[in-house]
Amino acid sequence: MVLDRSREAIEHRNFYDLPLLLEPGDLLVFNDSRVMPARLIGGIAGHDGEAELLLLRREKSGLWQCLARPGRRLRPGTHLLFQDELEARIIESMEEGLRLVEFNDESLIEKVGQVPLPPYIHETLQDSERYQTVYARRLGSAAAPTSGLHFTEGLIQDLQAKGVQTAFLTLHVGLDTFRPVDEDDPRKHKLHTEYWEVSPQAAESINSARQEGRRIVAVGTTSVRVLEQTALLMEEQERDAIQPGSDWADLFILPGHRFRAVDAMITNFHLPRSTLLMLVSAFADCERVLAAYREAIEQRYRFYSFGDAMLIL
Repeated sequence: MVLDRSREAIEHRNFYDLPLLLEPGDLLVFNDSRVMPARLIGGIAGHDGEAELLLLRREKSGLWQCLARPGRRLRPGTHLLFQDELEARIIESMEEGLRLVEFNDESLIEKVGQVPLPPYIHETLQDSERYQTVYARRLGSAAAPTSGLHFTEGLIQDLQAKGVQTAFLTLHVGLDTFRPVDEDDPRKHKLHTEYWEVSPQAAESINSARQEGRRIVAVGTTSVRVLEQTALLMEEQERDAIQPGSDWADLFILPGHRFRAVDAMITNFHLPRSTLLMLVSAFADCERVLAAYREAIEQRYRFYSFGDAMLIL
C-alpha cells in the first residue's frame, strides 16, 4: 500500500515497484540489527518441568535481563540447565516479570539458543534466515525489524542503480515488541530502552540528505526511532548535525510528536494497542491511518511480521 499524505490518496502496488515510487537522491535508512538466538529452552536443575528464557538485554559479560517462565518457580538462586551444556542462575527478580540471569559461559548461547518468533507464528521455520533481513549484520535483537524482510539484494541493487542512496544504523529490538499498551492513557505506558548505534558514515549520509533537502525514508519503525532520537539530541545540544555515537533510546513517539528527521516511512501493518501503531499514527495522522487500515482489511492485506507493507509518503 502507498499512502500519499500530500495527495490524500491510497494506491495498491507491489513491493518490487519501490524503485518507481522513490526518487534519485532519496536516502533509505535501514536497521542492520540481527536477531539473536535469544530463546533458551531447558529445565530447572534437580526438578522436573521445562524452563524458558528470552534474552532481552546484556548487562555485562555473562549477565542478562530476561523474560522467564514459569515465573513463579524461577526465583533468585534457581539453577537452570540447557542441553546439558549451558548453565544459568537466577540472580534477581525485577519489575514486570523480568529476571536477571547469570550464565556460566555465554559463548554457548548461540549454539544452544533458538531464534525467537512472534507468538502468532505457530510453525517452526525450517530456515531461520527467513526471519533475518538480507542486510542484518549486528547481532543483538530479540525480534526482527520486519519491514526490512521485504527487501532482497536484487531490489536494493535496483534502487541504488536508480540513484536511491542507502545508510545503515542499528537498533536492537527489545521488550516492547512483545507488549501491548494496557494503559488507557498511552503516556503512562512504560517504554523500555533499546540500544542504538549510528556510525560516522551513516551520520554523514543522513546529514548530507538533510542539508541538501533530499528525502530521508526510514525502513521500519526502529529506524524512525533512532533517527528521531538522534535528531532530538542534536536539537537539545544545539548542534546543526546529527552526531555519530551510541546510547539507549527512550523516545516514545505518540501523536503530537514533531518529526525532525524522517520524511517518509516503510512499515508493516501493526497490532492494535501497540507502540508501533501509535508511532505510525503520529507520522501520518490517526484518522488517515485508520482509514488506510480499513482499506487494507477490505483488500485482504496480510498483517504482522510476514505480512504486507505500507509506504507512507
